[in-house]
Amino acid sequence: MWTRRTIAAIVVTLLLPACASAQDAKAVIDAASKAMGTVGLNSITYSGVAAQGNFGQSRVISFGLASTSIQNYTRTIDFTQPASHAIGDALPPAVTGAPPPQRGPYEQTISADSAWVQQYSIWVTPWGFLRGAAANNATLRSKKLGDITYKTLTWSPAQKAPSGVPYKIVGYIGPQNLVDRVETWVEHPIFGDMHVEIAYDNYRDFGGVRGPTRIAQRQVGMETFVAAIGSATANPPNLAPLMTAPAGRAGGPPPAPATAASEKLADGVYRITGGYVSLAVEFKDYVVVLEGGQNEARGLAVIAETKKLFPTKRIKYVVNTHPHFDHAGGLPPFIAEGITILEDDNSKFFIEASLGSPRTLVGDTLGKSKKKPKVEGVIEKMVLQDETRTLELHHVKDLQHSDAMLIAYLPKEKILFTADFNIPAPGQPVSPSISTLIANIERLHLDFDRYVTVHAPNPDRPLTKADLMALVKGTN
Repeated sequence: MWTRRTIAAIVVTLLLPACASAQDAKAVIDAASKAMGTVGLNSITYSGVAAQGNFGQSRVISFGLASTSIQNYTRTIDFTQPASHAIGDALPPAVTGAPPPQRGPYEQTISADSAWVQQYSIWVTPWGFLRGAAANNATLRSKKLGDITYKTLTWSPAQKAPSGVPYKIVGYIGPQNLVDRVETWVEHPIFGDMHVEIAYDNYRDFGGVRGPTRIAQRQVGMETFVAAIGSATANPPNLAPLMTAPAGRAGGPPPAPATAASEKLADGVYRITGGYVSLAVEFKDYVVVLEGGQNEARGLAVIAETKKLFPTKRIKYVVNTHPHFDHAGGLPPFIAEGITILEDDNSKFFIEASLGSPRTLVGDTLGKSKKKPKVEGVIEKMVLQDETRTLELHHVKDLQHSDAMLIAYLPKEKILFTADFNIPAPGQPVSPSISTLIANIERLHLDFDRYVTVHAPNPDRPLTKADLMALVKGTN
């Protein structure tokens, strides 16, 4: 028979490893905090030069991202809020055929009520990581990377992902008790559980607090931000002005999404408005949607409107005009419905792999469906045809904006559908992409009367071939 003393001894024995682990984690946090001078650190500002990869908007969608350089880069973090404010002078990458880029203001503001997908960038800094680890019951393990054995601390914030799954942040403490690397996973409409890792190198002392002089961030393996830090100040006395956005530049909440509506362009062809413009095209046995929209909400709205227009026919295909994130973001609900994506062959693997990644954090329709994308690549040209309709998809050659751009053409209806070849507002310059589009139209001998764009003109109005051609003649 077990006595109370025996049971108590067993309980103590079972609890010892957890207690020891917690004590060991606390010891590692304390040693790192002491080595980095973060005791009593409530805010910090640091400056240097930086570069930000055009993640999701580059000509090549995956590796080799074009980047925006940022001079006079300064970031200030108030850990007590928590909040962050970064400013600088940004120079976008040069585009062949376009005027030289001009410098403009760079600003990034994260407030205390921002979602974790923004907030995490505060807590993956070396100082923020240690502060979070101390407050959130970090656990300790050992991990060897190359020739270095790291003490890894893992903790989760109080916030949970949209799916209800806890977030996780892992920091790597090196032999010098410095935070050498931090990694985490956050929800992303394209990548699902997006892996983010930040490396911190070449630490130096900045008036009692130690900080890295080189920061390099990767998202799903792509380098998306680097910075060379030349100065830093702990608990800056001018914290309030450093954290204040310039007048007129403070961001507000995003506008509410507009309701999807449709207008008939021809028998069985409808233009769906209320966001990024889509086309719903009817065939004998199915429907094709051109452009899924910029996000899940828009994708769902386009699907609903298409089903209302053609209630007895299934949506067989959705055509993704190009893989930039603001256009591919509407694809997940189409995948959840089992709809096949038609994608330029240059980005077929990217779309297939990224939208097929685990989605435990996102909590969207695709994550709940557990379905994987079905993607067909368009090599130069694809024709969808039956006795009622012909739809042509064409690759756009020599385009600087994206190397995976598709345009759609309805020969019977003489309609051309494009994305990002926009009619500029009065007084705005004409994009150099327009000349490339017209060269492709002439190469392909596309005879059209009406011109439909994903980004509706302002003011919205029917467009014609003459509207497009006028842009290169300078008469628009």
